[in-house]
Amino acid sequence: MGKKERKDKQEKPLDRMTAKELREIALKIPEITGVHGLNKAELLSAIKKARGIVDTKTERSDVSVREIKKKIQALKAQKTEAYENKEKEKAKILRRRISRLKKKTRRAA
Repeated sequence: MGKKERKDKQEKPLDRMTAKELREIALKIPEITGVHGLNKAELLSAIKKARGIVDTKTERSDVSVREIKKKIQALKAQKTEAYENKEKEKAKILRRRISRLKKKTRRAA
């Protein structure tokens, strides 16, 4: 029984909670109205405001998705050129770079 009590005491961070869990918390706070009509982002900001938590936004890089996609297009052209010149190692490196940039676009979106 001791383990279960410890789990109840430790509350996971608000950012990691689901919308359903956030609604349960918000229902207990009388300052917040219309809890069921709010989405997760709105619930988070309302709960943080009610608790007096200062919301620090994470800084995103200045690179936009469009700029990354332009780089990807240029690298794809270089990759096809490398395949035509039978430079397999260079093509392999370019393929990895393209893959990394694609992952960046997913994170930036």
